[in-house]
Amino acid sequence: MLRGAALRVTRPRLAVLSALHNHPHADTDSIIAVVRKDLGEVSHQAVYDVLRALTAAGLVRRFQPKGSVARYEVRVGDNHHHVVCRSCGAIADVDCTVGYTPCLTAADDAGYEIDEAEVIYWGRCPDCAAASSAASGG
Repeated sequence: MLRGAALRVTRPRLAVLSALHNHPHADTDSIIAVVRKDLGEVSHQAVYDVLRALTAAGLVRRFQPKGSVARYEVRVGDNHHHVVCRSCGAIADVDCTVGYTPCLTAADDAGYEIDEAEVIYWGRCPDCAAASSAASGG
């Protein structure tokens, strides 16, 4: 992946990619913790630099739900969306419509050639919804 994106293969880049494959939607602090378990001491700046390079190369996607820190994932290029639990903060992928993609058809595109849409759905995950239902006796 790295060579295909014209990036040098380094231990920090491999460690960050591995962390993101195993922990989708991770924030920077979580990625740093996983990378440190793998490599030992690594600076915050090194991980930030790797994330910036991987994002710029299109190997990683960065998204930031309202009121949250930035999150990263390796699922790129398919215009999927996310759903975020208002209670616990869990995040899951939501596939865009296959074939015709209504999310890419804006009511007024202002002359832009739209090739991606970022949609974030909000609600409660199944666990939080069940816990709330159980607590209310329903």
